[in-house]
Amino acid sequence: MKALHVITGLGVGGAEQQLRLLVRHLPVDCDVVTLTNPGAVAEDLTADGVRVMHLGMHGNRDLSALPRLVREIRGGRYDVVHTHLYRACVYGRIAARLAGVRAVVATEHSLGDSQMEGRRLTPGVRGLYLASERLGRATVAVSPTVAERLRRWGVPGPRIEVVPNGIDVARFRFDAARRESTRRRLGLPQGAYVVGGVGRLTATKRFEVLVRALAELPDDVWLLLVGGGPEENVLRRTAQAAGVADRVLFTGERPNTEAPQGGSGLDLPSLIGAMDTLASPCAEEAFGLAVVEALAAGLPVLYVSCPAVDDLPPGAAPFARRVQGGADSFVRALRQVRAQGPGPRAAPEAAHHYSIARSADRLMDIYTAATLGVSSA
Repeated sequence: MKALHVITGLGVGGAEQQLRLLVRHLPVDCDVVTLTNPGAVAEDLTADGVRVMHLGMHGNRDLSALPRLVREIRGGRYDVVHTHLYRACVYGRIAARLAGVRAVVATEHSLGDSQMEGRRLTPGVRGLYLASERLGRATVAVSPTVAERLRRWGVPGPRIEVVPNGIDVARFRFDAARRESTRRRLGLPQGAYVVGGVGRLTATKRFEVLVRALAELPDDVWLLLVGGGPEENVLRRTAQAAGVADRVLFTGERPNTEAPQGGSGLDLPSLIGAMDTLASPCAEEAFGLAVVEALAAGLPVLYVSCPAVDDLPPGAAPFARRVQGGADSFVRALRQVRAQGPGPRAAPEAAHHYSIARSADRLMDIYTAATLGVSSA
């Protein structure tokens, strides 16, 4: 079987890194087309031996990209076209059908109650999405919560499949030596208590809540923000105004890739291992990948929204706690977590539930059904 993955961009982000992990674990021949921004994840995929094509799309209304994508699909003789993220789903589904590929699967990575990929949900966004959705065989939701949102949007229930995001659990396993090396490299004081936040620095992630909370916590508490994005300067100004700029570390984008051999590294697993608690103040997560990664590292987690945890049976993630409210609520919760002392640093059942190997197996079932559906149509 040969599959083409079409994605809007390949900068460092949850959907982009999830795609790389899936390609590593899917037992099929995979190529990737990025409509825009062949960034760090494109380089990682190429290093993995994956053929990556950049379509050079200039904006949402660059219709000249459509025939180029049709030619790529037709020339590659793909059995399955799998699309990721809104723009790629719209253009990819149309292009696949024009190229004669009917086994089209789309993954919905980032649908919230009021926004998708950081943009407000409007009737136009919904209408275009639903019109193109009919051209596919299946729409994959990354959580039951997203599946329910898709049904409310108007996607027929039988066309929706749930394939949770997955992680390489072993890569996040706690390593005391790696933790100390990473903390030294970051310049953290001995004994500092590190609260972490992981994700794109956008308004929807609400990291300013953690900056304001830091101002109400003891001076040995630090905030480590892992990610890049348009709100970084806003967050820096917020930290300056709150008098905590010297206790907030910004790492920029950090791919979930192996650190250079022999170095302490500042990859994502190393940075999460350097934390004492992960805090996720985002109110509209579609899955909550950073929470699962932190759980795999044995961290206690405080979150506002995390379908990955909330969709599991009670007790699957005993060190994950939901926080209602803003900065004051996080101040109280962080004080309580710190007072409880460090835990065993072992991955709970929840982390193992979201193994990338399980997600890849489930996706293969969907690919097979999609291609069989074509042959029997």
